[in-house]
Parts: sequence; structure tokens; C-alpha cells
Amino acid sequence: MTPPHLTSTQRSIGAVLDRLPVGRVHRRVVIAVGLGLFFDMYEVFLASSMNVALGTTFAISGLQLKLLLASAFVGMFVGAVCLGRLADRIGRRRAFLLTLAWYSLWSLIAAFSPNAWFLVFARFMAGIGVGAEYPVGDVYLSDVLPKDKRGRLATWAYTCSFIAVPVVGFLALWLNAAPPLGIAGWRWLLALGGLGAVAVLFLRRRLPESPRWLASAGRNEEAQAALDEFAAGSGVDAEELQAIEARAGGVDAEAPEPAQQRLSRLFRPPYLRRLGMLAVFHLFQTFGYYGFGTLSALVLVSRSYDVTHSLLFTALSFLGYPLGSLLSTPLIARFERKHLLIAATVAMAISGILFATSDSEVLIVVFGFLTTAISNVFSNAFHIYQAEIFPTALRATAVGWTYSLSRLSSGALPFILLPVLEDYGALPMYLVVSAALLIICAAIGFLGPRTTRRSLAEINPA
Repeated sequence: MTPPHLTSTQRSIGAVLDRLPVGRVHRRVVIAVGLGLFFDMYEVFLASSMNVALGTTFAISGLQLKLLLASAFVGMFVGAVCLGRLADRIGRRRAFLLTLAWYSLWSLIAAFSPNAWFLVFARFMAGIGVGAEYPVGDVYLSDVLPKDKRGRLATWAYTCSFIAVPVVGFLALWLNAAPPLGIAGWRWLLALGGLGAVAVLFLRRRLPESPRWLASAGRNEEAQAALDEFAAGSGVDAEELQAIEARAGGVDAEAPEPAQQRLSRLFRPPYLRRLGMLAVFHLFQTFGYYGFGTLSALVLVSRSYDVTHSLLFTALSFLGYPLGSLLSTPLIARFERKHLLIAATVAMAISGILFATSDSEVLIVVFGFLTTAISNVFSNAFHIYQAEIFPTALRATAVGWTYSLSRLSSGALPFILLPVLEDYGALPMYLVVSAALLIICAAIGFLGPRTTRRSLAEINPA
């Protein structure tokens, strides 16, 4: 039931956002979020392409290698927990700018690391900035995109981000083979990431704040101005649409309430169940998604392929990330996201095992490509899904808290999967990965709500 004391702006703002045609402001948001998320993916997949080559600079192995693989992910955990919550307090746009600026600064500092331990520290600090990029990006897209186009448009933003994966793979192959100016390739990779993020900051400055968030914070005049900007970009009049929604009784709004009272809603039905489901999901989904992306080159080295061949196979496999993201667009629009997630999880486990057991170089690339393509159908579906199942005032907090667990488990992966790889081989390692993926299938199947083509008000009862 809608609280009677809501203003007309608060009553209609979500319903109007859901009815707006897609316009230039929506497209600007999709592009800006996609480019920002590009550097999240760039940082994550830098590990696989950079760490093999670092041995020639710092002779990294054993504990140092595990710490280097884990450091950025631990930083991402801290960033997702702390800065995700910040987006519910200061707004989506300001949180975006803050996280990207922090990442850019520390990525540039990391490029000048004098030793392995400083590099571990700098990667941790850069991870703090980039850790909240996906949670904030997910909730911003969920806040402003029309309900019928939410899945399709969000996948375009994610596709833009996943272009980073083959970019990192081929940059690493080129920069490590022929380092410009005699400077180690991994230093160039870090510097390019930091400088590119600076360029995106200027694009993000032109973004409007989320009207839903402004209304949930009681900032009605600013919410109306932001809504007018979205409506003008779509070539319609926001006030006319609001009048239509008022006559039809259309409401998608939340009453502003104290922060502690809002937070307590996460621990009541149905949100406690959803919070638990996402916590289990994020603890284990990284075994399949990041486990392949960050360890694939090391898997091939363990099978006696040299560093150059391993990086080439990895780079070719990484082409599946943007192509799989494109493939997800019609799938997410057509199928219920909950069911699509389960199907993609099973397919990802099967293709990962085939990658680990293939002896033919062609099949290694084919199954590596299939693993990455399927994993991005999986990834796009869950990023949209997790931002749909919590109310506006708590969306970034809930997504940040649960998504942070994926960063923590990603940081633990080298300490779990590398010993299995070193002691038992590639197939046992991928069997461990498959067991983790079966756990998340069960969590989604039993605890996850349906969301496709439903408004946020339908999904999230008051």
C-alpha cells in the first residue's frame, strides 16, 4: 500500500520512468556506465595476462604470486562494502565519479612500483576504487531504464565493459613481446588503465542523478528536474505523463525514511531471503567466472604450454567475453532471468571441464571461447537481476554488500584453486569449480524471485 503522505512527484516518478521512450539521455547513461565498467573488467582480467609476465621483473612465485592475484580482489571487497553503501547516501552519480577517480590514481601509482610488495599494496588500493563500479553501475541502470527495455539496454552497457577483456589479452601479448621504450609491458598495462579512466570521468560529469534516488531521499525538486531531463531526451513532456499516471493511479514510489529504519528493511521478508540467496550466490559464482578468467593462462602453463602460447590461447578465448555479452541481449529480453541464470551456470561448468581436458590446440581455443561466451550470458543476467530485487533506497547497499563477497571469494581463489592445480592438475581444479556452480544453481532455484518484464514496484513490495 502506498503511503498517503507521498507528494505527487514521489507518487509518479517511477511509473513515468518506466513509460518513457528510450532517448538520448538513456543512451548517454548506458555508454557512460559501460565505459566506466570497462575499467572494472580491465582490472579484473589484468591479473591473468600480467602475472605470468611479472616473474621476469620481480621473480614472483609462491606466496607473493598468490598475494598479487588476491590483492586487487581484496581491495574490491572493501570498495564494494563501503562505497556501495555510499551510493545510497550521496547518490549514484557522485559515487561513480569518486570510485573512478580513486581507481585511476592508484592504477597510475602501481605502474611505477619499485618492488613486488609495493605492487601488491597499490593493486589493493586501486581495487578499492573499482570495487564499487559494478554495484553502483547496476543500480543506476536499474533506477533509470524503462522496465520493458531494462534488460536489453543494460546488456549493451555490459557489452561495452567486456570489450576490455580481449583488449587486455592482446595488449599483454603485444606489450610483453616488444615492450615500448624498454619499459616492462605490465607497467604499460597499469598506466593505460589509469589514463583511460581519467578520460571517462569527463563523460560521467554530464550524467543526471537518478530521479528515483532523489525522490526516495525526499529531494523532490531535484527529482523532478532530473526526470524532466530524461523526458526531454525522449521527446516527451514529463508533466503530461505524470498527469496521465495520476489519473490511472500509477504509483512506483517510496516514502523517505530515516537511514536506520530503511536499513532494517533488508532484514525483514522478503528481502532477508533475497539477501541470503545473493550472499550464497556471490560466494560461489566467482569459482566459475573469475576462476577461468584469472587462472586460464596458468592452467595452460601447467599443461606444458609456454608463456607466449598460453597468452595467445587466453587472448583468443577472451574474444568470447564481448561476443557472449552481445548474445545475452536477445536471451535476457526473451527468457526469465532466474531460469536463464541456472541454464548458463550448467553450460559454463560443462565447457570449463572440456577446456581443461582437451588436447588439441584448436579445441582448447574453442572451449575456452565457449566458456567465456557462456559466462557473459551468466554475468549480464545476474548483474541485471541483483539490482532488480531490492527497493531504491537500499538497492546500492544490498548489491554492494552481497557483491563484495564475490570479490572476497575471488581473492581467496588463488589460495584454493592454485594448490589443487599444482598438486592434482587442471581437471580436478575444474571439478571443484563445477561443484561451486551447482551450489549457486540450487540457491537461485529455491530462493530467487522472478523479475523479467516486471516493474520495480511489483518486484519489491512496500
